[in-house]
Amino acid sequence: MISGHGDDAFHFSRPMVANFSSNVYGHVDLEPLKAHLRQRLDAIGHYPEPEPYSLERALAGRLGISPASVCVTNGATEAIYLTAHAFQDAHPTILGPTFSEYADACRLYESEPRGARRAMIWLCNPNNPTGGVIPKEELTKEIEENPETVFVIDQSYGFFTKEPLLRAAEAVRYPNVIQLHSMTKRYAMPGLRLGYITANPALTEKIRAVRMPWSVNALAVEAGLYLCEHPETGPIDLDGLLAETQRLRDALNALPGLSAAPTQTHFFLCHLDKVSAADLKTWLAENHGILIRDASNFEGLDEGHFRIATQTPEENDALVEAIRQYLEERR
Repeated sequence: MISGHGDDAFHFSRPMVANFSSNVYGHVDLEPLKAHLRQRLDAIGHYPEPEPYSLERALAGRLGISPASVCVTNGATEAIYLTAHAFQDAHPTILGPTFSEYADACRLYESEPRGARRAMIWLCNPNNPTGGVIPKEELTKEIEENPETVFVIDQSYGFFTKEPLLRAAEAVRYPNVIQLHSMTKRYAMPGLRLGYITANPALTEKIRAVRMPWSVNALAVEAGLYLCEHPETGPIDLDGLLAETQRLRDALNALPGLSAAPTQTHFFLCHLDKVSAADLKTWLAENHGILIRDASNFEGLDEGHFRIATQTPEENDALVEAIRQYLEERR
């Protein structure tokens, strides 16, 4: 695991007033969920289910698939590492720049090459950090034309795009597709660590074989069950969020020496022409209490790259003005 992920305010003594550094929209109303969990706190006095059967059944019901096709995990990150572990005999190809944990997990479980190995392609859709989406038709064509290749598709940010994506009920019909999902991103609850895998039962069976018992804690299971019953919790106006993303991009692109890349979701990459993202990040945090993601440690990106996720219009305006000040000081 590399250092330099987002949401790292602990590096700074000053409290952050606006966090653009993780791909979580931080203004989701989770009071109904919190109220529910307060009523379930006694659950911490007992072991959770050794495997989260009840939540897997609930998710399967919502997705219209068999419980055998669902494997609940301790966040999408555990899903990544379980998949790499279960398929350590496969030859991985990682389409980047993308989330570093795919490569880290594959390196951790890398096995000695023994002749021809089954290919495994890792991709993020929508992609972190670029915000790009692979068209559904293009992806489906690749899956069908390469039946011996396993496609691992991380759809953790699937809620945050209007582009058509491969649905779980469609993907489980393929014997060579593994999808990774996150409840963290949609419901802004990264501290609970809750994700899941959907795939053909032959694939999930292999992944379950390497999952540790009790890896998903009791409160996370309770949260997942509640959200399956109340998926409208923490409503997000996606159209409004994406429109605000475009407005923010336009404002940043108007700043000299900075370019904001196109995106199909609520986060995007920016690039500084003459200064480093690390210096900008430190300056914003120390002078304005604003946190961004230095993206220079993504493979294929350089020291000028940073990533931001759209927040409220007021916070977005404060970010633009702060970066304007920074760039003017360095002219």
